[in-house]
Amino acid sequence: MDLRALISLVAAALACLAVAACGGDEDAGESADPGIPGGADPEAARVIDDWATALRDGDVEAAAGYFEIPSVAQNGTPRLKLDSREAVLAFNEALPCGAELIRAEEHAGYTLATFELTERPGEGTCGDGVGNEASTAFLIENGKIVEWIRAAGDAAPEESVEGPVI
Repeated sequence: MDLRALISLVAAALACLAVAACGGDEDAGESADPGIPGGADPEAARVIDDWATALRDGDVEAAAGYFEIPSVAQNGTPRLKLDSREAVLAFNEALPCGAELIRAEEHAGYTLATFELTERPGEGTCGDGVGNEASTAFLIENGKIVEWIRAAGDAAPEESVEGPVI
């Protein structure tokens, strides 16, 4: 076998291994983690899960890194424009609970994430919230959180002129 044929054979074998390792198209329509049901876009689910994990671990700096600047947040309050790193840090620090992502689904252009609330290191306590579920509508663009909108109860966001109504 000449050198060119050997290189071609090795390249073909590596390509087959890469496709097999990625799972081909078998995972299409599933969240990034097969343990997270709901069928959300895998990239959006990964960003949300990574953000929640960082916050749950008390790493507010890392959690803030998942937000685009500027971004928008609404947690039962008027919409906040987070137009600086300091504003994003303050928003994340103010969240008293940690959260574990348990479901992520697409709804009206948003990823609706359902979390089980936990305690987390840092200021504030989750208290009676621990173990309860909470839902948040996320708009993820280019791997960053652009909108973080708390959904009232477990209701999905509905479109309005200004964005989701929750």
